[in-house]
Amino acid sequence: MNLSEKINNDLKEAMKNKDSFKLSVIRMVKGAMQLAKKNPREELTDDDIIDVLSKQIKMRKEAIAQFEEGGRVDLVEQNKKEIEILSSYMPEEMSEEELQETIDKVFEEVKPSSQKDMGLVMKTITPLVKGRVDMSLVSKLIKERLL
Repeated sequence: MNLSEKINNDLKEAMKNKDSFKLSVIRMVKGAMQLAKKNPREELTDDDIIDVLSKQIKMRKEAIAQFEEGGRVDLVEQNKKEIEILSSYMPEEMSEEELQETIDKVFEEVKPSSQKDMGLVMKTITPLVKGRVDMSLVSKLIKERLL
């Protein structure tokens, strides 16, 4: 079962269970998926859906930071619950050791010599870790290695 089918099945399940919160989150994801389609007749791949989910999670994390600043605890909790639902569709998180091993392999392959090679390293590592780890963490770790 691909990711799109899983989302559709969960949508139906949420309707049957009258889970209005989960239903609204899934509908929002489906709307974002529709907007992400370049050609309306083509289906999104799992990688495309993971991109959409990652963006949605990132938006909610940014919103949480703003709501905490404004003292809106209710909205912070709501966004955390939404992230929980969205994260259930994401691939399993990569451990710190797995990430370090992947970075080591990419460094052996690319052999970067300076900070100027950052783009090449990121281009090589992105498909390997996409959706499984926070890309800002990857970027930070690579910058530390290049210094």
